[in-house]
Order: sequence, then structure tokens, then C-alpha cells
Amino acid sequence: MKPLREPNRLTTLSVVIPAFNEERAIPGILQRVLSLRSPLAQFGISGPEVIVVDDGSQDRTAEIVRSFQGVSVIRHPENRGYGAALKTGLAKANGELVAFLDADGTYPPERFPQLCREALAGADLVIGSRMSGDESDMPLVRRIGNVLFTGLVNLMGNRRVRDCASGMRVVRREALPRLYPLPDGLNFTPIMSLRAIHEGLTLVEVPIPYRERVGQSKLRVVRDGLRYAQSIVWTALSYNPVRALGALGLCGVILALVIGLGLVTLRLRGVTTLGPWGVAATFTALVAGVAGVSLFSLGATFNYLVSLFRQQPVRLGLFGKPLFRTPLERHFGWAGILVGVSGLALAGVALGLGLRGWEVARLWLYLVGSALLILVGMQLVISWVLMRTLQELSDREVRTDNDLRGGSG
Repeated sequence: MKPLREPNRLTTLSVVIPAFNEERAIPGILQRVLSLRSPLAQFGISGPEVIVVDDGSQDRTAEIVRSFQGVSVIRHPENRGYGAALKTGLAKANGELVAFLDADGTYPPERFPQLCREALAGADLVIGSRMSGDESDMPLVRRIGNVLFTGLVNLMGNRRVRDCASGMRVVRREALPRLYPLPDGLNFTPIMSLRAIHEGLTLVEVPIPYRERVGQSKLRVVRDGLRYAQSIVWTALSYNPVRALGALGLCGVILALVIGLGLVTLRLRGVTTLGPWGVAATFTALVAGVAGVSLFSLGATFNYLVSLFRQQPVRLGLFGKPLFRTPLERHFGWAGILVGVSGLALAGVALGLGLRGWEVARLWLYLVGSALLILVGMQLVISWVLMRTLQELSDREVRTDNDLRGGSG
């Protein structure tokens, strides 16, 4: 990737600061940001252009900001959310590098030159990582939450990030369109991190210290935590659905296999009747097996839909890299037929044994197994037909697009 800065040309940095009732903290943070002119100039960066977005404050935040020369203020008539305020500021920013940080004094603006240096070297998104250094006053509850949500982002994106929710970042302007759409709430930052990963952008983390905020926090642990998790999963589904759905499906299949092996072992030992827990386990295996295959197939099918709408190749899938030379879902057709026929054969054997006088107590496991195999086989064949159709539609779109480009040339 080519560096952003051209010879003999200064790169401009814009800093967006969202603020909601931050009259106590905003003067100090503005003074610290405005004092960066000289340190930034050493890296060939002009500015900073400072934009404060007052997100419906009911205190003197906007009045205090207006007292600072060289600072622009944009007011929302009512509180619209952290992400909404950032999007308003980012839309008004003029710099080739666009940065943001919170107004509460938790993040060190003095580290912006180091973050900008990484952006000038080619990084699309530079995150000030609170989890990479030793100087952190982050409350324990928030630290635990950040570890959990960062782990979820890493799981969904198949890439290691240490601090997915940091509110201090520098973004190359040309990369911004690929990060949208972004939410209006506090989940703005983890979704930006996840989109950057899935879009293949260059993401770099720079360790920063973190201090306890000035004033009262707006974060609500339970409400915002649930929103974080939900938005991370939904965003991941829009890029690589089989990563989330396939993982759940695989867990269901494994559970069904473990229970099935246990039941077969009991049957081989002469056990033909089960108590309440055995019946519950049998029911669980049947549901988990069918649901697991259905979820895995649904995720794989959704991957083809994503490919069709984005006009991009199918993503790498559940494990982030191909496990087989031919993708697993390409085998769903013959595998489904084989599994379904096996289920029918097993049902036929059970019926024949029943007609020869075997009691149901000796046949129930065969009947349950045959039902499971038939349902799984049907699901695999249906999914294979759907994916073949979607693949054909995708290939048709690509051929049409190539023909149009060739004709226009």
C-alpha cells in the first residue's frame, strides 16, 4: 500500500470529539488537542482541524467549546447517540486523516502523532489500544466486557485484535466508505473494527494509556453489552454467515454424535429400555442433529447469498481457510442422498424385524436413527440445490458484467 503523504505536501488531520454533557472535561481535552500542532508538524501533518459534536447536551458544553478559537462546534438538537455524533463529525471533517476520541479525558490525545505515523505508513485504521499497555485505569467490569467483546470480534472475524472498542482512532479518509454503515450507539467502535477486518483493511494497534473518565459514565453495562453482542453477530452474518451459524451447527452435530455413540454403546451392552434421562438424551440428540445440520447448511447458503449481493467470491467459511480442495458444501448433494438412503434402509430393516416379531423395545433406536438420517439427508439435498442455484446466478452476474465491460471497451 502506498503511503498517504506525497512529497512536499502536508497531510491534514481532523479530530472529531463527540460530547454529551461534558462541561467539566471538555476544556482540558480541547487544550490538549490544540497543543498538538507542533508535534504533528514533525511528521509532516498540518492541523489539527478540531470538530466537536455536541450531542444534545443540557449543560454548558457548547458554550465552552465556542470560547476556543479554531474549534468548530456542531449541535444536535437532541441526544442521538455516540455513533451518530461521530458520523456527523466525520462527514464534516476535511482532513486526509480523520481521528476521533472521547471528550471525557480517558484517552491521551498526545499519542495522536504516533497513531498518525502508522496511517502515513499505510495503515487504513489505527486503533489506540488500551489493552496493550500497562498504564490503564479501566474499571474491572469494563475490562472484562472489553475482553469478552474483543474475543467475539476475533471469533467472528478470524483475526486477533486486542481492543475492538477503543474510542481513540485514526482513519484514512479513503477507507471510511468501506467501514459504513455504522451504528448510532456506543457499539460504533466494535462494529468499525469488525467491518475493517472483513473488508480486508490494514488495521494497526498502538498501545496507549487509559485514565478514569471525568464525570459520570454514559455506559450501561447490561443494556449496552447486549447491544454490543447483538450488533457484532449481525454484522458478522452480513459478511460470513457460516462463521456464526456453522459454529452453532457444528456444536449441534457433535452433541448428537456423542449422545448417539452413548446410546449405541448401551444397546450393545443389552440395554433396551431407558429412564427419563435416557429419553431426554435421545430427544436432544435428534433435535441437535437435525438443527445442527440445518444451521450449518443455512450458513453455507447465506454465504452464497452474500457473494451474490456483494458480487464477490464466497468467503473462506467456518474455519477461515479451506480444509478441503473442494468446498465441503459442494458435496452436500451426493452426501445427502447417501445419508437419506441409509436412513430409508435402516427404517426398512426395522420394519422387517418388526414384522418378524421383534418388540418395539428392541427397535426404537433403529427407528430414531432412521428418522434422523432421513431428515438430515433431505436438508443436505435441499441446501445443495439452493447453493447450486445461487452459484449459477452469481456466475451469470459476473459473466454479464464482464461482457458489458468488454463491449464498452
